[in-house]
Amino acid sequence: MTLADANFPARSAAGWQKVLNVLPFLLLAGVPLSWIGHLRGWDPNLIFLCAALAVVALAKFTGQATEEIAALTGPMIGGLVNATFGNATELILGLVALRAGLVEVVKASITGAIISNLLLVAGLAMLLGGIKFREQSFRPEVARMNASVMNLAVVALILPSVVTYADANLGEISIQELSTAVALVLLVVYGLTLLFSLKTHSYLYSIHEAEAAEEEAAARLAPNPVPQAEGSIPQILTASSEQSRLWPWVLALLGLTVLVALESELLVDTLETALEQLQVTPLFMGVILLPIIGNAAEHATAITVALKNKMDLSFSVALGSTMQIALFVAPLLVLAGSLLGQPMNFNFGPVELVAIAVSVLLVNSVTSDGRSNWLEGLLLLATYAILGIAFFFLE
Repeated sequence: MTLADANFPARSAAGWQKVLNVLPFLLLAGVPLSWIGHLRGWDPNLIFLCAALAVVALAKFTGQATEEIAALTGPMIGGLVNATFGNATELILGLVALRAGLVEVVKASITGAIISNLLLVAGLAMLLGGIKFREQSFRPEVARMNASVMNLAVVALILPSVVTYADANLGEISIQELSTAVALVLLVVYGLTLLFSLKTHSYLYSIHEAEAAEEEAAARLAPNPVPQAEGSIPQILTASSEQSRLWPWVLALLGLTVLVALESELLVDTLETALEQLQVTPLFMGVILLPIIGNAAEHATAITVALKNKMDLSFSVALGSTMQIALFVAPLLVLAGSLLGQPMNFNFGPVELVAIAVSVLLVNSVTSDGRSNWLEGLLLLATYAILGIAFFFLE
């Protein structure tokens, strides 16, 4: 094997990284194109495609703005910002669809977001990372904690449906009240998980400590370091410098949120035409297609860091997004449904319940030992493919 052959994986990974860096800027062209098409009466399918590409790009930039704000505001405030805006695209898309009366699509998108993050994202990260590094490791204690939270989420999401099946005489009002009560409990649990991860047990989630230590060591070894005394002018200016860098990112985040809302409007307006053209059911659209559109940026991030052998960060993206969907986004959509006059509950279909339960069970099984390989990733992807085929044929 030549030296060039030995360096091929590294060069290939660098090439893919460049593509992933440029792609969001290209997809951003979907924003003006979708609105030009809307104003000029283009084919609704073309508008749907442009809006979908725009949402993918905006989700990527929203995540970047959130990360920059988190880095500038410190772990506590930054963690809250990330926890709030981490799934802003899915939440906004769900609210717009809910207001349009597409309740079943919204419920299906909750299922889809959960199984997409657990099976598709984690599966691709394990598969591609395992091919490059053979076996990768991550901290099992964090995996076990995430597994416990996801088990609770499964119980909470499944219970209203089980109660409905157990008591056929249960009315819609009772189902709605049960779902609202469960949603409130999940929001409380979400708040407590933030307290746990950001305050009382933050050391468990400090996945960047090792990298920060390496960077600090490299800085100390740099030639001719210039020591600065405490209270020196550069350190005094640091706070104002960070403040001046913070506000542009805050304004960018607000602007991106508005753009996501506008593009979501176009996406939902053309959704029914797209369903007819693609000849798929609303259930398949909600479970498979919409989550891929909304989560594309997180998919790319999880896979990219897995290729850098940072599986702790990769699982943090995939599993953290899952818990945000189950504990934060889904309960908010239930509460918002009542306010918008579009009753939304946790009464899922039997196939959706099986999909959620199987996804959580399988991910908990393959992550319990703190190690991953390409075969485990392939198992997750195969499960996602089987579920996708089942939803395609389900009316």
